[in-house]
Amino acid sequence: MQDLTIAPTQSTPAIRTDFAAGRLELRGDSYPENTYELFEPLFLWVKHYLASGEQALRLDLYLLYLNTSSVKAMMDIFDLLESAHRKGRGVSVYWFYDPQNERVAEMAEEFKEDCSFPFLIEPQAG
Repeated sequence: MQDLTIAPTQSTPAIRTDFAAGRLELRGDSYPENTYELFEPLFLWVKHYLASGEQALRLDLYLLYLNTSSVKAMMDIFDLLESAHRKGRGVSVYWFYDPQNERVAEMAEEFKEDCSFPFLIEPQAG
């Protein structure tokens, strides 16, 4: 499976995957004009990763703002992780936020409520 490296724009996050390490990272704002176009390769990568082998998957988020369609896309990704977790797969989410932006921490907490897998919400240092 080829890793994804999607450069950020003003309205889309940077997306990086590392299949060998079991890592996925999103960093920045997410309010694209076409959410499907941005997230479809990510959905396919996550599905393929979870279907191959037993290695754990860690999702690192450094998201600052998400519009409604991006929230829905993230919920879909968390649903994939939840399903894998219930089947015994190791999955986790680490959501890092600026301590001066409590709104992001609150949004992360809302996502966390629906997840039974490890979901840590941490302030970014410095």
